[in-house]
Amino acid sequence: MPSDEGLATAPVRDRQPAPWTDRHQLVPSALAALRLDALAEDINEHLRGHRASTRIVWESMVAVRATLLDLRPPGRTSANGSCRLCRTLDGWVAVNLARPVDANLFGALIGQSMRVDPWPEVERYASTCTTSTLVADARLLGLPVSPLAGPRSPTRPCEIDQRWPPGPQRKLSEMRVVDLSAMWAGPLAAKILASAGAEVVKVESRARPDGARAVPAFYRWLHPDDQCTEVLDFADPAGRQRLRSLLESADVVIEASRPRALEQLGVDADAVAPRAGRIWLSITGYGRREPGRDWVAFGDDAAVAGGLVGRDPAGDPVFVGDAIADPVSGLFGALAVLDAAGSGGGQLIDLAMSRCAGALAAPG
Repeated sequence: MPSDEGLATAPVRDRQPAPWTDRHQLVPSALAALRLDALAEDINEHLRGHRASTRIVWESMVAVRATLLDLRPPGRTSANGSCRLCRTLDGWVAVNLARPVDANLFGALIGQSMRVDPWPEVERYASTCTTSTLVADARLLGLPVSPLAGPRSPTRPCEIDQRWPPGPQRKLSEMRVVDLSAMWAGPLAAKILASAGAEVVKVESRARPDGARAVPAFYRWLHPDDQCTEVLDFADPAGRQRLRSLLESADVVIEASRPRALEQLGVDADAVAPRAGRIWLSITGYGRREPGRDWVAFGDDAAVAGGLVGRDPAGDPVFVGDAIADPVSGLFGALAVLDAAGSGGGQLIDLAMSRCAGALAAPG
């Protein structure tokens, strides 16, 4: 049985500074918290069926990175500082400058070089645009910019495609998970599956190491020392062949790339040899279908796209949690895989972070 160290409530909660002990610092409403309670209990019911000793408590999952980094609760700037809610002529957008290239891309959008602190120019430009124009232009450049969603009916976190024939029902301890994802959502889903006995093989690009490595304690929490990791050069034919071999041997594949990334490598779900019972969890910002299949998203802006925000005393939107759509999507993804495994699999699970956020944010 793989180690479940770090999944239990007490070790994380005991380290939490005071601002993160209140679940309503993590989600914007009692209803969202109740929905997460139900989600965690659904996962725990599966884990009990697999005789796992781990019990999932969503608060510790959502707060772990903020705890390790001692981040402060957010306002109109995200907890990690990379994303801001900016007012437009007719609403609000989340602008995320999460990558070094993003500030330069925004400079290209507005036609000027960005200063050391780009935010005054970002906010000034946003205030001159309609929401739809700013978001459309930013997405053409590959920027993670999203409009604030208004109240709406709950969205389904995932769409299920019965892509392959079902296989026999098996225990998680008899299954291999190949995890191509990075950062938070996918690795969290893999960690939960490992706690139920699955063998997890993490695959990492030599050219693009997992960004979670920037916070070693967070990386170790997601990836215990006994987890198998393969670092491959995807530009090398031998590396791509090894990647294909791993995917064809997998009972479960977890990936969090925009669809074209694996299509260009020739190892997407359609290109890998079919296998009865395979489960393929595809995590994106906005789903695998047009128009959103190639839109870039991170946890904070995807939460805003789903309407998962709080409100300040003036009624204006503020962020909640730390990149909240990331860990929430990891929980929804783990449950989707556990459900699929219980029915024989054969499924491609199209999980969108914005839809996961919308499933929690909807009123009523």
